[in-house]
Amino acid sequence: MNKATLKEQIRSLRTLRPLNFLGLLISGSVNAIGVTMFLIPVNLIDSGFSGTSMLLFQVTPHFLNLTFFLLILNIPFFLLGLKKQGLVFTVYSVFAVAVYSIAAFLIQHVFPIDWSKGSPIAGNDVLLCALFGGLVSGIGSGLTIRCGGAIDGAEVTAVLFAKRLGLSVGTFVMIYNVILYIISAIVFNSWVLPLYSIVAYAVGIKAVDFIVEGLDKAVAALVISSKSDEVAAALSNKLGHGITMWETSGYYSREKKTALYCVANRFQLLGIKRTVHEIDPDAFVTVTEISDTVGRNKISLSLKKKKHVVPPPILAPTTEIVDEAAATLADDAPAPPPELTQTPVAPDLAEENSNAEE
Repeated sequence: MNKATLKEQIRSLRTLRPLNFLGLLISGSVNAIGVTMFLIPVNLIDSGFSGTSMLLFQVTPHFLNLTFFLLILNIPFFLLGLKKQGLVFTVYSVFAVAVYSIAAFLIQHVFPIDWSKGSPIAGNDVLLCALFGGLVSGIGSGLTIRCGGAIDGAEVTAVLFAKRLGLSVGTFVMIYNVILYIISAIVFNSWVLPLYSIVAYAVGIKAVDFIVEGLDKAVAALVISSKSDEVAAALSNKLGHGITMWETSGYYSREKKTALYCVANRFQLLGIKRTVHEIDPDAFVTVTEISDTVGRNKISLSLKKKKHVVPPPILAPTTEIVDEAAATLADDAPAPPPELTQTPVAPDLAEENSNAEE
């Protein structure tokens, strides 16, 4: 990393927000509760480096606790990914992992919790522990992402090495977790616990999606219609915001049409379809999910009643404007070319020319 990049990274520390650190404090504690109160008591394994730490904790001497493995495995890879992920992300992530590790230590070794019956909340019911362990730890991971960090170094490792191996980040993480669960099955001499661990992993992924993206996902509708003006006006009034338009043409028919693009929430989707097909039954509509909207024209996806949008009136030109434009055109018009006149020929010259022709 050169000096200019280092200075830029240091300047980026000004964007650190105390509220984000508060959120990371909560998310790390929540993640520790999900792992220590539900998963570890029944020998279930989380995903990523967190799951690797849990496996190592269960097969090594007890003086090597979970906190030790969490710090040893995660923090070096966050620091290794500093150049790619940025200093702000690294600071947030290291803080989240530190909170997660300390909270796990306090829950396991300081707080007076009875571990003799397995989970202090769900007992020895492995399915309940898998479901709620995945749910709680997934909420913690999702909150960490919302606050600008990450609580597991496996994905950072995937970003660093997946491309070199010809894999996507998602494929790298999936392969890592599959290998982890196979190793845990061999260590515990049972496939039951790894399968329950996969259940916890699936629930955790859904919880992360819910926290990061929310229940009310945004959708984008693309409408291609020959009655674009009427459709755009109706949708704009219905949704309460503008519509993006651009000209299109069919490949085979070469027919000119206009494409309309708008963003709404999923509860408004049915109304969009009905409105479009009431105006133009032949309109072509596609709908895609989007995870977020940013920018100056970011819309509110709430279900509040939208204010009626009135398009700006088109003003007809007044007589004064027309007269002024005509005068301007007259002044700027080019001057007419001069008329060509025939020069008279003197009589003596005309007679000499006549004799010469004879």
